[in-house]
Amino acid sequence: MATSSESNNAVDGSSSTNGALAAATQIPPPLSPHRKVALITGITGQDGSYLTEFLLGKGYEVHGLIRRSSNFNTARLDHLYVDPHNSQKARMKLHYADLSDASSLRRWVDSLHPDEVYNLAAQSHVAVSFEIPDYTADVVATGTLRLLEAVRSSSKKGVRYYQAGSSEMFGSTPPPQSETSPFHPRSPYAAAKCAAHWYTVNYREAYGLFACNGILFNHESPRRGENFVTRKITRAVGRIKIGLQTKLFLGNLSAARDWGFAGDYVEAMWMMLQQDEPADYVVATEDSHSVEEFLEEAFGHVELNWKDHVVIDKRYFRPAEVDSLRGDSTKARKVLGWKPKVGFKELVRMMVDNDIELAKREKVLVDAGYMDAQQQP
Repeated sequence: MATSSESNNAVDGSSSTNGALAAATQIPPPLSPHRKVALITGITGQDGSYLTEFLLGKGYEVHGLIRRSSNFNTARLDHLYVDPHNSQKARMKLHYADLSDASSLRRWVDSLHPDEVYNLAAQSHVAVSFEIPDYTADVVATGTLRLLEAVRSSSKKGVRYYQAGSSEMFGSTPPPQSETSPFHPRSPYAAAKCAAHWYTVNYREAYGLFACNGILFNHESPRRGENFVTRKITRAVGRIKIGLQTKLFLGNLSAARDWGFAGDYVEAMWMMLQQDEPADYVVATEDSHSVEEFLEEAFGHVELNWKDHVVIDKRYFRPAEVDSLRGDSTKARKVLGWKPKVGFKELVRMMVDNDIELAKREKVLVDAGYMDAQQQP
């Protein structure tokens, strides 16, 4: 699960200075029959952390499946972590599993008896999928099939399943894109997501599984990974403003995307699983902006001119480009009653403000000699 890393359900004897520490190897005790149980793959990712916050606020018991890694990657969950020995307060618990390992998926689905399963895990970076296509296909496509099969064969009936789709599935299909628009994937990641989408539809139609595809258009936040273009930009803006960096290297500036706030989008995921019947939904702001427009907004927020700092580097161009994505979320707005709360300008400024504060903390380390100020040009 590409967005997951290492964490813990059972503390290994040390203090929780790194948040969640080590994953559990024992089956947890029975939960209260009055509390809903959610199982999330990719819980350590951007969406996983926001969804966990949302579900905990709804009174859920939340379990996350995470990959084994030599380094902890639970920073997005540290503020939610409670030592599992504190059983009265620890409503988020983490367990080792992997979408490439069917036995681990079956084990946790069978032992936790979740009411809802959210499959958010993936190798989710489009450019990286060209570098590691086999792994991307195995985790994103076949991993979804493994999880669906674990849910289907579970002794608990009536489990509701959410599959994280992607606007990248539409690829070169002209905007606006809706649930009825044809898919034309332009990357191994997008092709794998298409397979995951149709696996989900098949299990819904063949086995009567309550399974929904959420076709989410680009959604960002201060928790977005730093190798995604939006966060790469806002991270650079913060460092340039504070004097830690001078240049930002990017690829295609004309690519246009429908950018929303991840915190808004996880609510739509939950809404899908509360309906009487399962269905597929596009989730989008219906407003599209180019990378250049994102640059203008981000640099302009701190009174800088992006043209003084941005350098085009051909290595960041995709082998097959997706020119324009803009969603038609009419169905989600009518059926679910969902609509975005955070607009484009507010989103960009939120991310820039966060990264300025992060750069200020970096500056302290640089000034004290603990960090090399010349790591980036």
